[in-house]
Amino acid sequence: MMRIPDHEIEDMFTRRWSPRAMDGRSVEEETLMRLFEAARWAPSSANAQPWRFVYAQAGTEFFPQFFDLLSAGNKSWCERAGALAVVLSKKTFDNGRHSPTHSYDAGAAWMSLALQGSALGLVVHGMAGFDYERARLELKVPEGYSVEAMFAVGYPGKMEDLPEKDRVREAPGGRRPVSESVFAGRFTGN
Repeated sequence: MMRIPDHEIEDMFTRRWSPRAMDGRSVEEETLMRLFEAARWAPSSANAQPWRFVYAQAGTEFFPQFFDLLSAGNKSWCERAGALAVVLSKKTFDNGRHSPTHSYDAGAAWMSLALQGSALGLVVHGMAGFDYERARLELKVPEGYSVEAMFAVGYPGKMEDLPEKDRVREAPGGRRPVSESVFAGRFTGN
């Protein structure tokens, strides 16, 4: 599917998508650090940088624990991931005051990471389909942090290695027009 923007933008945005087919090789530590370095430079309220990442490379003692957090639907294709990670955000500023944008800022860091992964030719796929409470408990996430999402990263694989139900979804998705998401003066959408 050709992804055509409504307005002129850099092609890195339309090139990035969330494939599922990965080849099963572990993603090297150095490559993962390049992704986390990109996340490091994301904007954040008061430069608080509330994002945190906990990860497990394929083939390590931690990978099965992360894999077991996934929903059955995500397990079907994540078994060939090169690494799995959980995205967290610190709910307060360092002075203890509530940070109303902690999730928003963590999302900005995630997007920076996803764009870097796409630029490196990696598969980077974010997920909400996992057990949030078990992730908090098993990864020893303190109460002052929100468990936001998980993502899988890996080297591109073959579509035929995916379960049939995932093969039909293995294409970049479209987007609704900008006019349905952006409103001048007041919200007039649904």
